[in-house]
Amino acid sequence: MTEENTAHPVPPLTQPPASVAASGWERATIEKLLMASLREQQAARRWRWFGRLFWLALIGGAVWLALQSGQVTHQTASPHTAVVEISGEIAAESEASAENVVSAVRQAFEDNGAQAVVLLINSPGGSPVQAGIINDEIHRLKAMHGKKVYAVVEETCASAAYYIAAAADNIYVDKASLVGSIGVLMDGFGFTGLMDKLGIERRLMTAGENKAMLDPFSPQDESQKAYIQSMLAEIHQQFIEVVRKGRGDRLENNPDIFSGLVWSGQQAVALGLADGLGNLDYVAREVVQAEDIVDYTQREPVGLRLAKQFGMSIGQGIWQAASAAGVKLR
Repeated sequence: MTEENTAHPVPPLTQPPASVAASGWERATIEKLLMASLREQQAARRWRWFGRLFWLALIGGAVWLALQSGQVTHQTASPHTAVVEISGEIAAESEASAENVVSAVRQAFEDNGAQAVVLLINSPGGSPVQAGIINDEIHRLKAMHGKKVYAVVEETCASAAYYIAAAADNIYVDKASLVGSIGVLMDGFGFTGLMDKLGIERRLMTAGENKAMLDPFSPQDESQKAYIQSMLAEIHQQFIEVVRKGRGDRLENNPDIFSGLVWSGQQAVALGLADGLGNLDYVAREVVQAEDIVDYTQREPVGLRLAKQFGMSIGQGIWQAASAAGVKLR
């Protein structure tokens, strides 16, 4: 046998083939990527849960604040002056709505410690309907409880605000307050001339000849205008009667009083629209003679206001559910 035919054993490989090495590197890389992705998902889940807990805590805190504000009670035996603020526009959805003001005034009258009720007014007016409801209820409560009602004007007491103030036994103003505006208005716009210039045709179909009354894109109808004017005159007369009932012979015989003019506080006193100069502290101390002042004003709860600011419909839903269950929140 020659050396060429002798078989030699193959030495063992010290490193894997290139293809095997490449496969192991890819697998390790994929595993690292998968683990990194898993860690990111876990972190994201943790942050989502944290976010949910944060919002739940915030909502819960808002509701707690609302409930806490609703637990405030004014029932006290100690003598005090009860105050109800009428501020801003008098309208159905405002803080100076009939619902809010009447509720506050009732609580003030029913509190045995309240020696008198002061309406602290700073309003340019608003709805005659809302003002009428408040005025009627004040007269009813005065007759029922025998307590005096005083109106104290800060900056402005005009139009519907004066409609309410007329129910008070006495009205006090600052010399520079704006008082009066005893009148009624209905405003709008007319665009018919502009439409003609632009070549725009108004296409309006109605059932009922007066259904489109006051339509700003149609010519003004004189008969409809007369009808609206008569309705405004009727409401104006209702306003005048309310003022005459409240002020009686204290009013000067001056037709301008009911012309819609606004008067300074000093002029209002001279015309009999107000009784004297004085602020809340003066009335509580000198007129009611009960220096302690307790505020009965119905205000939007802090919790609900926070919920609205953050746009949390869930928080508002909880609020509404609590209100429906009979919880008094104010």
